[in-house]
Amino acid sequence: MSKHVTHWIDGKPFAGTAERRGDIYNPATGEVAGTVDFAGAAEVDAAVAAARAAFPAWRDTSVTKRAAVLFRFRELLHANREKLARTISAEHGKVVSDAFGEVSRGLEVVEFACGIPHLLKGGYSENVSTKVDAYSILQPLGVVAGITPFNFPAMVPMWMFPIAIACGNTFVLKPSEKDPSAAVLLAELWAEAGLPEGVFNVVHGDKAAVDGILEHDDVKAVSFVGSTPIARYIYETAARHGKRVQALGGAKNHMVVLPDADLDLAADAAVSAGFGSAGERCMAISAVVAVESIADDLVERVKDRVARLRVGPGDDERSEMGPLVTGPHRDKVASYLESGVREGATLAIDGRVHPVLSGENGGFWLGPSLLDHVTPEMGCYRDEIFGPVLSLLRAPTYDAALDLVNANPYGNGTAIFTNDGGAARRFQNEVEVGMVGINVPIPVPMAFYSFGGWKSSLFGDSHAHGTEGVHFYTRTKAVTARWLDPSHGGVNLGFPTNG
Repeated sequence: MSKHVTHWIDGKPFAGTAERRGDIYNPATGEVAGTVDFAGAAEVDAAVAAARAAFPAWRDTSVTKRAAVLFRFRELLHANREKLARTISAEHGKVVSDAFGEVSRGLEVVEFACGIPHLLKGGYSENVSTKVDAYSILQPLGVVAGITPFNFPAMVPMWMFPIAIACGNTFVLKPSEKDPSAAVLLAELWAEAGLPEGVFNVVHGDKAAVDGILEHDDVKAVSFVGSTPIARYIYETAARHGKRVQALGGAKNHMVVLPDADLDLAADAAVSAGFGSAGERCMAISAVVAVESIADDLVERVKDRVARLRVGPGDDERSEMGPLVTGPHRDKVASYLESGVREGATLAIDGRVHPVLSGENGGFWLGPSLLDHVTPEMGCYRDEIFGPVLSLLRAPTYDAALDLVNANPYGNGTAIFTNDGGAARRFQNEVEVGMVGINVPIPVPMAFYSFGGWKSSLFGDSHAHGTEGVHFYTRTKAVTARWLDPSHGGVNLGFPTNG
């Protein structure tokens, strides 16, 4: 039976009739699995109005009571993690183990947000002037919104809304229309946890819904994760409408391999970080930079591992990599194999001929692919491919590799593989990238740190989650106070003077 996904507004599913809908696909078969309602201005207005109405009471709810709701949500999320993971796998295509990992990383942010009574503590200075005290308090913004991508339909929203809601804000989420069901399941868990109606809302759709959020007078802040062109559009449009914005953009993450590195470890890392979740990760390694003479050896080790990699449906426990999310996206990713060869690269691994575990012809399949002898001027290097295509570049020295990474307009994540501590320390100091791994290929920070890149990978001042997330979803109020003491010549207010 085909499913139907609609909005979640004011604590319940949307009861109206959508003027437009989109198809939801099963990426493993290519078949339409259901439909999702698309929001227009009226639906966005309804969601924002519900959030606005819920804000005063939620803002005034004590931080301990807010934390109690967060704890209940955390327990429900943990209990339903398999259901959520399988929902993600069915619509995105990633294997269930990858989806489990996504849910676990989102859970970490929820757990961080459970500590909100400590995180919202301000500062206090006594007697800054004679009998004058000064202190600061952190207060919520109001209605805030998140616009999130298809590749992590649960984790990326959970970078945003647990902290925003814990801080006393109300939230409107616009998830990707490609895999919308996870967002509705999260809304249902919030309701079961006791979150008041209107505090968390979900609207589905395309650019019309996005623009409705960006231009709405009652939305005070917008968080976004997606490609750099859209991140720039989100930042410029929302800022023009007076909103606080954090817009995380695209990536071209490099993995530098020095001659002294453990090449088996490096090859394992390149395969897992390049092809996990079909390369549809903002932290995926997409460019390996081999220094000096190790490139040919590293390529052979990667080819050996890819030959044994099982590609198949996400719900098959034997699968290690699933399909891509849509047919057009698969075709675009595959086109870089042709253009790369045309521009002078060598196609060392052709994912178009990789055997699919299921043996089915349908679905949006592309196996792991490796382009060797890639150079910086090639389109396969310049563009964020966002699929299972790994590019290998060759650099004569460490300095040349570093210059190559720093010259790239993206600055999201990078890694270095080496057994030389001095080289690793120098790299972490000199590389112009926001997140760095040392013998760790996917350096995603823990929830109590903050996630975000540099250069064209971030528009705005604040990174996601961690203490920067708390800062983004609050504003500081500074108070200077003097209270007259009735026992020392102040106004007599009727208080006893003997204690």
